[in-house]
Amino acid sequence: MTAVHPISPGAASPPQPGGTGGSRPSRTILGLPLAAATSAVVAATWTFFGSHVLTGPAVMNGSARGTALVVLVVAVPVLLVSLLGGHQGSHRAPLASLAALTYLLYNSLLLLFLSPFNHAFLAYVAMMSTALWSIVAVLHGLDIEGVGLRFARRAPVRAVAVFVWLVVALNTSAWLRVIAPALTQPYPPNFTAGTGVTTNAIYIQDLGIWLPLMAVAAVWLWRRTAWGLVVVSSMLGTWAIESLGIGVDQWFGHRAEPASDIASGAALVPFLVGAIVVLLTAWSLLRGFDDTTVAVTPALDQPGLG
Repeated sequence: MTAVHPISPGAASPPQPGGTGGSRPSRTILGLPLAAATSAVVAATWTFFGSHVLTGPAVMNGSARGTALVVLVVAVPVLLVSLLGGHQGSHRAPLASLAALTYLLYNSLLLLFLSPFNHAFLAYVAMMSTALWSIVAVLHGLDIEGVGLRFARRAPVRAVAVFVWLVVALNTSAWLRVIAPALTQPYPPNFTAGTGVTTNAIYIQDLGIWLPLMAVAAVWLWRRTAWGLVVVSSMLGTWAIESLGIGVDQWFGHRAEPASDIASGAALVPFLVGAIVVLLTAWSLLRGFDDTTVAVTPALDQPGLG
């Protein structure tokens, strides 16, 4: 693995306003996220307002409609505003774009795999594909090291890293407490009862992709590398939107089928509080952004952990 060697404060000049440190403008970087926003609006509008689109259990249909609402009124507006900010030269805007796009990717997969096949299937696929390739395009056009240089010298990187590890540990523990007993029980597992699906795409995504990503990114953040600053700050934005989304989809699911124990209307307030806590954590990391000469590890040194 590649060793990481922090550079000295004088080894690189801080990015100047209007210079590096943000996205290099291109039609692809702008066009793909706009396509993602359009696909998300189509998929979410069809899901929320289409009376005969969702064909699963009422509680799952309600949850899907709650997710669609958050896509429409939170994730897509955040994406569009951040794209406008990036076009106007904001170096913070790409981080918000990545947060919104990751939320769209995450939930497009849930719409695909936690909803029975329906007429909106191709709309969900389009939402997934455009969100995924938009993330690739934004990262490709982002001067990672330049953005890293814009974080404040006193940004609480280690405190935020500990917060991320705590969330990852608690989330992993919560999912394993459900999954582990099911491994020794007859099929189907209890956690799929009443859902209309054969497995849970949330567990697959979280345990296989997003929680490991954040655990590793927190290591990078602890060491104040550019990739750690960029990944953690943007993913905290995703976590904030997702926390709000969980509260809303739980409320809609409970309203659709009050007798079901899959969704709870009481979850709305705690998850709203969680979203605020995550936003405050992201704010602490981004406070003072763009007013720094602190050095970070060069982006090219990022592949290794040791």
